[in-house]
Amino acid sequence: MSSTPGFIDVGALRNKYEKAGQEHLFAFWDEISPEEQGNLAKQLSQLDVERVNAIYKRAVQGEKEAAELAKQSAKLGPPPASSTVQTSGDAVSSESSKYAAVGLDAIAKGEVGVLLLAGGQGTRLGSSAPKGCYDIGLPSHKSLFQLQAERILRLQQVAKEHAKTQSDVVVPWFIMTSGPTRKPTEDFFAENNYFGLERANIIFFEQGTLPCLTMDGKIMLDSKSRIATAPDGNGGLYNALRQPIDEKATVSVVSALESRGIKYLHCYGVDNCLVKVGDPAFLGISISKPVQAGVKTVIKTDPKESVGVVAMKNDKWNVIEYSEIPSELAEARDESGDLQFRAANIVNHFYTTDFLSKQVPSFEAEMAYHIARKKIPTIDSKSGEAVKPTTPNGMKLELFIFDVFPFCDDLAVHEVPRAQEFSPLKNAPNTGSDDPQTSRRDLLALHGKWLREAGAELGEGVEVEVSPLVSYAGEGLEGVKGRKFEKSEHLDKI
Repeated sequence: MSSTPGFIDVGALRNKYEKAGQEHLFAFWDEISPEEQGNLAKQLSQLDVERVNAIYKRAVQGEKEAAELAKQSAKLGPPPASSTVQTSGDAVSSESSKYAAVGLDAIAKGEVGVLLLAGGQGTRLGSSAPKGCYDIGLPSHKSLFQLQAERILRLQQVAKEHAKTQSDVVVPWFIMTSGPTRKPTEDFFAENNYFGLERANIIFFEQGTLPCLTMDGKIMLDSKSRIATAPDGNGGLYNALRQPIDEKATVSVVSALESRGIKYLHCYGVDNCLVKVGDPAFLGISISKPVQAGVKTVIKTDPKESVGVVAMKNDKWNVIEYSEIPSELAEARDESGDLQFRAANIVNHFYTTDFLSKQVPSFEAEMAYHIARKKIPTIDSKSGEAVKPTTPNGMKLELFIFDVFPFCDDLAVHEVPRAQEFSPLKNAPNTGSDDPQTSRRDLLALHGKWLREAGAELGEGVEVEVSPLVSYAGEGLEGVKGRKFEKSEHLDKI
């Protein structure tokens, strides 16, 4: 029993798990087939069991610390004015233009990459495909992936024109998938010829997983030859950035950033049809300050809206859930009449490569994973019987992407109008909020605004979709001045 297919030293592997107190995972070794033994050995050899144990201990400790803090009165405050920049989001805004120039300079120099969080499936939308494949019903029927790819193409052109260079500008696209979405995502891109982007500048990688654990930290079995796992949360991004991008590769996202000379990264979620991929103004704000990390927010107007807000908690940066803010603070307003706690989190971040490659690893062990107690089907390691629990019997551990905020010296907070930059796709069709219909409505409303500001007229009820290849953020539409659109259409050239 010293080796299995793949030349894994099972004896050494077993000793390692015994020392870690997880030897029960070999309980059925003699009962399973050689092929199953090989699969289990491979899964266990790829797992850092000491790290799993450390994460469990830190998560339990973090939960206790959080419970103790909850009994005390936390010192809460809005982000400092010195860290916050408000822009109208309009292409003609002087402040936006100032910062956008800084961002475009960095893009033109090849110092910027964009990172897409694309691990989710469209399950709520009635689709098993990756959410980025979804068509929200635009006249062009473009998917979310295509809209974002074409924004990158246009951004590269805008930066090239800004820099007055003959050289091509490249913004590499790093796409974090999950186990279920990786192959279908890669296949979708290949089938669509990468939407006009160079294949070499699209880097797919995968979100990590962690074993499901019993309440006392034992790794759970999904079957006699397979451990039970679950995604490690969007904060698993930080560890995933340092892992090989696939089983055959030695390169990681971090090493790719460094080898390409990329200094800055814009990170965003796949489900926002209005996202300004690689937003020059956001980049410019974060670069100008300068900061290790930045966060884009939209303005919360209703104190009861169920969104987390970027805020200070005990003098450290944090995202505070709406349920954690006392009602008197949630309703408090500033001199302008705006809510003090209004910086609604939309998972739209800026990072320096140096922060991701050097600083995050230095404090990563201090970040406490969040415990979600769940009903997890498993195999009893003593009896071998399948267990289908009716009450929570185990835990899944997740890290949130904003869990790095308390470790940041400062953040750049870029506050932007919701109608121009945020319309998430989360709910089933015809739900009435954050669904395909509201996404479609919001994108076409923004495009209509651009066209009217450029001097065009739209007939009553007419909806015109502006291709990202024509305009990134309302620029380049001078050719529609005086034009009247009498029917709904997709504007793919002027």
